[in-house]
Amino acid sequence: MAKPDVSQYQSFDQITRRLDDIVGAVRDRDVSLERSLDLFDEAIALGSKAVELVDATDFSPEEKAMLADDGTPGEKGAAAPETASAPKEDAPANAKDAAEGGNAS
Repeated sequence: MAKPDVSQYQSFDQITRRLDDIVGAVRDRDVSLERSLDLFDEAIALGSKAVELVDATDFSPEEKAMLADDGTPGEKGAAAPETASAPKEDAPANAKDAAEGGNAS
């Protein structure tokens, strides 16, 4: 099978729009398996094209920092929020157990 021609897609926006179209088409129950596989091949080619675009892009120092910080503007260096966790199994269940060193008699 020939590799799909994705040369017409020159920007991430174009690639993203086409990938969205492909997802919609593949979800359609009326699309044949063969057509779905062709669309899958096109999606792979589009992904490769996107990687080429990234590799060829010269990012500014600010853009590089934003990408390194998870791509979220305005949160450079922000710590991830802590989540509450369940008590550890080996931790004493109550204050009395804690006072007794965790050993219930």
